[in-house]
This record gives sequence, C-alpha cells and structure tokens, in this order.
Amino acid sequence: MIRSFSEYSKAYQHIRMERTDGVLEVALHTDGGPYIHSGQGHRELPDAFWEIGSDPDNRVVILTGSGADFCPRGDWGSFAPMTDPESAYRTIYEGTRLLTALLDIDVPVVGAVNGAAHVHSELLIMSDIVVADTRASFRDNHLDLGVVPGDGNHTAWLNALGENRGRHFLLTSRTLTAQEAAEFGVVAEVVAPDRLLPRAREIAAELATQPPLTLRYSRMALTQRLKRLFAEGVPYGMAVEALSSAGRVRPASAG
Repeated sequence: MIRSFSEYSKAYQHIRMERTDGVLEVALHTDGGPYIHSGQGHRELPDAFWEIGSDPDNRVVILTGSGADFCPRGDWGSFAPMTDPESAYRTIYEGTRLLTALLDIDVPVVGAVNGAAHVHSELLIMSDIVVADTRASFRDNHLDLGVVPGDGNHTAWLNALGENRGRHFLLTSRTLTAQEAAEFGVVAEVVAPDRLLPRAREIAAELATQPPLTLRYSRMALTQRLKRLFAEGVPYGMAVEALSSAGRVRPASAG
C-alpha cells in the first residue's frame, strides 16, 4: 500500500521531510541533530527511500543531514550481532535495499554534504549532483572497526575515485576534505556552510522546471550503470563484511 506524503513524511524517527513545488528535502537526523547511524536508521532508510520513489509528486530530491554534520559516527551497539545467522541475513537484506531503493528513486537527487560524512557517505556521493560545504569531510571507518568495507562504500568509492585511489581511501581510512573531494571529481561544488542548502535548493528548483518524464528518464539513464555495479558488488560485499564482523568475536572457550 502506497501512503500519502502527509503520512509517510512524518513516519520515520530519523528522517525529516519537507516538500515545496515538487522539491522534496530529506534531512537525516538523530533527535534533531547530526544523524548517528543505528539499527533503527538502518531499518528505516530503505522503506523511506522506497516510499519517496513511489510518490509521483516528488520531482527532485535533496538529501542532506541536520546540524553541523551529516553522519559523524555510528551506534554500533544498536545492531544485532552478526554471529547470529538470522540477524546477519536481516542486516544484509536491509543494507542491500538501502542502496537499491535510493537508486530506484526515479527523479534527480541532489546531495548536500554538511560537515562530517564519516558513516554511509556513499548515500551522498551516489547523488546526481553533489554540493559540499567548506567544512565537509568524507571518511570510511570500516577498517577502524576491523571489518570489511563491503556495505556499498566499496562500490560507490571505487566508482567515484577510481580503482587505485578508491582502494587507498578505503584501506587507509583516509579523510578527504571538501576541496580534495572536488579535485578528485567526487563533489561538483564547494560552498560556504550558509550557502549549502540555498545552493542545493537553487539547483533543485532549476531541475524541477523540466518536464516530469524528462527528469525521470534522465535519472534512469544516468543511474543504470550504478545499478549494475551495486547489483554485482553489494550482496557479496555485505556477505564478506558480515563474515569479518562475526570473525572478530572469539568463542567463549578460546584461551
């Protein structure tokens, strides 16, 4: 069942939505501040992206965060242990849908990067147009946790940075500044923090003047290659990430 905008826009604990003239602004948050990735958010985001993509009144989407940062860290204790097969399956299922549902939004997506995007930064760099504020930074923290960076970051960042630079970024947990990301072609524009949302809204409003089918077919054409890459890479990447996560837990009988 497809819910109305008035219903689904208020249904998610970690997602704030506002729509003006067909431009839907989606801001992730935790208690109104920067989004802290959690088990609850991991469950919510795939459903939210699916509902957004199913609503024909959404003509352009802006994806951003709240407060000073997009997502500086995760609440890893809120996730079920990957040593349990059912929990591992659920996490793999949700993690795969998180990305496929985002790519299945058949209207242009503008990513507005506010501050630190250190967890699930791929959600932003998968956007059709990426704008960052001067304080923005990108990082992947999987190796800090001792697990494989296989939940889509590997596919998104290898695509955005190129194979060699992408592997370096992921394996060294390097932090990229907004300017470095722009120089590497990940970010299209870098603006002052107080210009981030105004600029994203300007871009979205200009896009929204196009015919609806032009917007939808353009999004489909421009994301087809990404969909193929994610279909090939994410289920396998999620599986080996789960295995590495489970492998970090030693049996109680171990010395």
